[in-house]
Amino acid sequence: MSKRLTRRHWLIIVSVLILAAIAASALIRRGDTTQYLTAKVQEGEIRDAVEASGTVNAVINVQVGSQVSGTIAKLNADFNSRVHKDEIIAEIDPRLLQGALLQASADVQNAKANVVAAKANLSKARAGLAQTKAEFDRARVLTQKDIGSQSALDLAKANYESAKAAVDAAAASVVQAEAQVSQKEAAVAVARTNLNYTIIRSPIDGTVVARNVDVGQTVAASLQAPTIFAIAQDLAKMQVYAKVDESDVGRIRKGQEVTFKVDAFPKELFKGTVSQLRMNPTTISNVVTYDAVIDFANPDLKLFPGMTAYVTIPVDTVENVVKLPNAALRFKPPLSPEEVRVLYAKYGIESEPAEKGAGAPAGGRREARAERAVLWQLRADGTIEPVEVALGITDHAYTEVRKVLRGAVKPGDEVVTSAITSKSAPPGVQGVRR
Repeated sequence: MSKRLTRRHWLIIVSVLILAAIAASALIRRGDTTQYLTAKVQEGEIRDAVEASGTVNAVINVQVGSQVSGTIAKLNADFNSRVHKDEIIAEIDPRLLQGALLQASADVQNAKANVVAAKANLSKARAGLAQTKAEFDRARVLTQKDIGSQSALDLAKANYESAKAAVDAAAASVVQAEAQVSQKEAAVAVARTNLNYTIIRSPIDGTVVARNVDVGQTVAASLQAPTIFAIAQDLAKMQVYAKVDESDVGRIRKGQEVTFKVDAFPKELFKGTVSQLRMNPTTISNVVTYDAVIDFANPDLKLFPGMTAYVTIPVDTVENVVKLPNAALRFKPPLSPEEVRVLYAKYGIESEPAEKGAGAPAGGRREARAERAVLWQLRADGTIEPVEVALGITDHAYTEVRKVLRGAVKPGDEVVTSAITSKSAPPGVQGVRR
């Protein structure tokens, strides 16, 4: 009898302990309040686009410089001046170069006089050669007739050979003098060209966008041509050089339509077309970018060279699709890993997709993401239910639902974007679930 009472007592004690544990757990759970913040699933259009920034430039921008050194004597153009091809836009003081031209011309005249003198010497040498040859011939005849002496013949022969050498030297002097004339004439051509360079002409029709000198300023062209003007050919047709991240260049094609904004006109949207994707990379802080050249019309001349453009290049568009807010794809429920696995098993989800962004943007760029993702739907009883979906394109705010793999989601449904968990003060007060 005593043994049966002991067993009954043990059963009662164990039951009491189990009930106490359940009550304590309930009290703890009732003390936790989780508030779910949600957003509605929508239906509509998604435009996937590449975002980039760049600089507005003229299609042709010519730096006009000076090839000679000197003092700026006159400027015929200023900022924003319209100029035409071959129009005189600046003049450099020509007096030093005029003096150099006169000196070179005088050197030519002197060289020509030297040619005349050399030719006269040549004629003289030829006359002496004829005389010595005649004397040599007479001496040879007299020697053959035993009238003249051998010494007289030898002297006549030596004089003849010397006269021939003198003729050759005089002929070389003529050639040298004529070469000097050609050299001095070349110096005249250089001096005249340098003098012509004091007149600076516009190489193209265009607009002056920069003037870097003033009248009276000295320019030195000893090392490189100093820039005097920068002339943009046609500001009605311009380009944007957009810096595109290397991860996006594969999605850009020639002929794509582009929109961009500038700070000067924040409410206006400008349009252009991709004309070129340059292969020359630029690396800054280990970030590799490539220039996408975008042509656009600027008929009102609103946009100026050097303005910063914020470019949007659409690469894909889908219409009438179910789309989720990206915050819902980033949401992780405040549950333990075991509780999450239990919920996945309950709703037929095999395992959690790889966490590679799931379509969510990071730093304004779309990262690589898994083909599928799990979102959490808020049910009427305040609990949450996982739904597995296959994702499409994103516009960095919403992501396309290509297919629902497990569960159900449609436009108008509430999906959880974040959760706030707090401790309730009085026990017994239910947590608010929204």
